[in-house]
Amino acid sequence: MGGFSQTKVHAALGSSYQWARLMKNGGLGLLFLLPALCVFAMFQWCPIVYGLVLGFQKMIPGLPPTWVGLANFKSVLSDSLVILSFKNTLLFVGLCLVFGYLVPVVVAIGIMELRRGQGFFRLAIYMPNIIPGIALYVMWLWMFDPAVGLLNQILGFFHLPPQEWLLAPKTALFSLMLMATWAGFGATALFYMAGLSAIPEELYEAAEIDGAGVWQRIRHITLPALRPTMTIMLLLQILATVQVFQEPFVMTAGGPNNATLTVMYQVYRYAFVYFEFGKAGALGFLTFLFLFILSFLYMRYSRIAHSEEV
Repeated sequence: MGGFSQTKVHAALGSSYQWARLMKNGGLGLLFLLPALCVFAMFQWCPIVYGLVLGFQKMIPGLPPTWVGLANFKSVLSDSLVILSFKNTLLFVGLCLVFGYLVPVVVAIGIMELRRGQGFFRLAIYMPNIIPGIALYVMWLWMFDPAVGLLNQILGFFHLPPQEWLLAPKTALFSLMLMATWAGFGATALFYMAGLSAIPEELYEAAEIDGAGVWQRIRHITLPALRPTMTIMLLLQILATVQVFQEPFVMTAGGPNNATLTVMYQVYRYAFVYFEFGKAGALGFLTFLFLFILSFLYMRYSRIAHSEEV
């Protein structure tokens, strides 16, 4: 009994020592983060897990759910509207990467190259981010109006034909991209300007002494220094644009002729228009799985590329 008790004492002392060491190495900080992690799990991971479970069930409001296996996933993947929504979403992502990803970089570099007025332009480009969503959408609905909208007035000033914007299937998705880019590029540009501020001024001064022009400084100093920030912002923009919902929901309701129907809007339709919660859960989880795999592959590729450069 004595040996057994001594073993238990040593084990208790050893565990106490390990616990104290954990607290010393940052475990106490994890305890302070525990409430936030619990809230995050409750409102983020629990809905994801519940959505996955829901994807295997047929749920009718007021009735107990029934297990249907992979029927919801098969039905979703064979739905022509889901396929169309994926095509529209990928097209929207591509348009946002061509315009919305490059515009903040160009604007940030242009403002940082200014000798005067940087504070004014930083404030000016951030102003769209503080406009409430409803006011933003109402303003752009007026701007897109084919009869009295500002955009068609600008086209008329340059003797160009007016456009139907949100009313035409060919231009509706482009119009949403234009609005989203205008509304969000200011905050992104500020992130880039923060990264540019960390570049030592001595590098630019040495480049100017050596006779380097503006483009040479941007190419050999600015862009390499911004690469880590651009990598993260590219991933964040892809994740955000794949989940686009507010713009088509408020501006076009997925029209005209489903030209702006996105994946998230189709999830909304399944759940709150058709009351097919199982299909909504299946499509939502497929979207989550796609984004998770994309993020994993992208970060892995970025880590490998960074290690090769080092």
